[in-house]
Formats: sequence, structure tokens, C-alpha cells
Amino acid sequence: MQENATQQHMVWLGGAVLLHDGVIAPLVFLVGLVLGRGDGRGPVRGALLVAGALTAVALPVLLRPGETANASVLPWDYRSNWLIAMVAVATVTVLRPAARRFLPRVRSVRRSRQPAADPGTAGSDG
Repeated sequence: MQENATQQHMVWLGGAVLLHDGVIAPLVFLVGLVLGRGDGRGPVRGALLVAGALTAVALPVLLRPGETANASVLPWDYRSNWLIAMVAVATVTVLRPAARRFLPRVRSVRRSRQPAADPGTAGSDG
């Protein structure tokens, strides 16, 4: 029984490597090429990496057919939770450019309100 479990783990790990190297990484690369050098390239590529990693981790549970014999083994609705995670990743990706446009204004307002340091006292030991 132990050999069978070890073999199953090795097959799953090999599949994870193939999924990453054969699907996720090329997809992220191609999206980067299509988007060119725009502002959205980095966030979209990051979102694809996070979504791919979440999917790779959740894949065994997502592909498991039907109910388990023991309800406490998989007590939650993993498909719904995975979808919520994907929506969260997409939402953060879409809202990030708006936040980047807003935050520099806030920082510049804070800097303009700070009193300027006296150049004669900077670096003096007293």
C-alpha cells in the first residue's frame, strides 16, 4: 500500500511540474508578449501566476468526482471557494491601476504639508 501511495504522489508531482512548465509559464509569457510594454503587463502576468498556482493546488479537489465516503475529509465546497479566489485575484488586478493613480497624489499632498528641514542644520553635530 505504501508503494502505491508513493507512486501516486510522484505522478501528481510530475503532473504539477508539467502543468506549470507546459501550460502556466508559456501562457504568462505569451500574455506578456501580447500586452507589450503597457502598464497592465505586470499586474496581468502576476494575476495569471497567482491564478495558475491556486488552480494547481486546488486541482486534485476540483477534479475529484462526487461525494466522499467521509464528509469530514472535504467539508467545504472547494469549487465555490476556488471561484471566489479567482474573482478576488481578478478584482485586485483590475483595481490596482486605479489605486496606483490615486496613491501618488496622496503621497505628494503629504510631502507638501511637511515642514522643510533647515539646510543649515542638516548634518551638524550641534
